[in-house]
Amino acid sequence: MRPKHFIDAHCHIYPEKIAQKAADGINTFYDGLPGDHFDGTIKTLLETAPKAGTDHFIVFSVATKPTQVTSINEFIADAVNNSEGRFTGLGTMHLDSEDYEGDLEHLLGLGLKGVKLHPDVQDFCIDEPRAMRIYEMCEAKDIPVYVHTGDPRFDRSNPNRTVNVLKAFPKLKFVGPHLGGWSVWKDALKLLPDFPNIIVDTSSTMNWLDNSFAREMIRAYGSERVMYGTDYPMSSQEFEIERILSLDLTDDELENIAWRTCAKLFDIKF
Repeated sequence: MRPKHFIDAHCHIYPEKIAQKAADGINTFYDGLPGDHFDGTIKTLLETAPKAGTDHFIVFSVATKPTQVTSINEFIADAVNNSEGRFTGLGTMHLDSEDYEGDLEHLLGLGLKGVKLHPDVQDFCIDEPRAMRIYEMCEAKDIPVYVHTGDPRFDRSNPNRTVNVLKAFPKLKFVGPHLGGWSVWKDALKLLPDFPNIIVDTSSTMNWLDNSFAREMIRAYGSERVMYGTDYPMSSQEFEIERILSLDLTDDELENIAWRTCAKLFDIKF
């Protein structure tokens, strides 16, 4: 049975004038990704939604330097405000900022619902003191923090480091995309599922994992802690949904992954 709804829990969006360059930059950073790629614009994201059947999107972008934080957060907030209720937005922060508190208060004041960080793009380790300060603030505000997890080229956010964050902040709503560790899935499966404070998404996994291992990982976390995601503009909504539906999961598991987990995390109503 097809789930009632689909929420894409992992979408990068950019202003039209820089979107294609930003999307190409991601593809280059990962040395070419398989499958369909898109231009990173809001227009394309929404144009591809009806055929796939996606109802709602979690959208964000990442600041590569602290001077970008305010403008990016205002862009994301504007996108949310003009989405007719179809977007939930996350704000960005940067570890070189001189005013974490001010940046967080600003993004929350804009109506954004959490924080997105990327250790590899922003050049920090997931468990270093500066990052820990941001997690502490997010835990105190009871808001989710999405942190890119996994990449053996850098070892900034691999499961051995993610464990340190989960231990230090047991009440933090920590989202570890890519099933908790892009390209280091066996380590993620071994180290992360026993921590109840991690939620994961399926973005940038289905091109690499076979059905058996993907199903094993999902069930190790429990479907109530797994969210469907595409990593737009890096993958097709149709492809990602088809792969989720092919995993031979129960109807209840599919409903959780497709929308319930994300709707609960962000209080999204249908």
